[in-house]
Amino acid sequence: MTVAPLVFAARDTLDQLDVWGEHLRGERRLSAKTLEAYSRDVEQFLSFLTMHIGNPPTVPDLAGLRMADIRAFMAFRRKDGAGPRTLARGLAGIRSFIAFLERDGLVNGAAFRAMRSPRQPKTLPRPLSASDALRVVDRDEQLDEEPWVAARNAAVLALLYGSGLRISEALSLRGAEAPPAEGGVLRVTGKGGKTRLVPVLPVVGAAVADYLRLAPFVPKPDGPLFLGVRGGPLKPRLIQLAMARMRGALGLPDSATPHALRHSFATHLLGNGGDLRAIQELLGHASLSTTQVYTAVDTERLLAVYEKAHPRA
Repeated sequence: MTVAPLVFAARDTLDQLDVWGEHLRGERRLSAKTLEAYSRDVEQFLSFLTMHIGNPPTVPDLAGLRMADIRAFMAFRRKDGAGPRTLARGLAGIRSFIAFLERDGLVNGAAFRAMRSPRQPKTLPRPLSASDALRVVDRDEQLDEEPWVAARNAAVLALLYGSGLRISEALSLRGAEAPPAEGGVLRVTGKGGKTRLVPVLPVVGAAVADYLRLAPFVPKPDGPLFLGVRGGPLKPRLIQLAMARMRGALGLPDSATPHALRHSFATHLLGNGGDLRAIQELLGHASLSTTQVYTAVDTERLLAVYEKAHPRA
């Protein structure tokens, strides 16, 4: 990540931004999207400081910042319409840059560590019902006229629901990584470059094999497994659009997105006795607390069943 010379930062700060970007990409192995978000967040902070302190901030300027300066930035972003999630993500990117400078003894990051992240609104994942999830991954329910495109979309969605993959993980699979038709185990590279093993059910393996049988292109071993209509890499947006069309055709709620299939994978496993720690491993969550949200989803479902079925509810 190279930062071009900008008016809102002094030369020494820009140099440190470049080194920080290489650190994130090389040592931390953050994704391109995270790198872009972090860069944008720090640029917004430095742009604010230019107005706040009256000059493009130098590294010594950053070293002299107090908590009041950080609060002023947060208030400025709130006034600009940023919500709690945006503010929290932005603060994470800024903290990362300050921590990098602190590692080299250039600043003291105590004020940034002491600053509390904005309280986040509690939202629960909204999984599909088991019957709706099965319809979404059924090739016969796909709305594309080209049989191979319908098979391709069904295979991608089957990996999301059957193996709990993120859409980015499914579309990053190489041709040589195609699961066998009888199912098995798939090695997936997730966030932060971390790898995990996930099961591939025979029905999911068969869906991928069906796509490969019908596709007019043969994926190269080191190229993408899932291809677009011109033979290039399949874009996530195409799967999202296919899912949007099915929402209308099948009468599904707006929350029925490709990522909702991953939520459905976890929720349905938990509802049928799956171990929370095992589900954490399957999803690739770094923290168990991230996975525990599905216990609330399952509890909410049980309460809904109780209220509907109990005579005194």
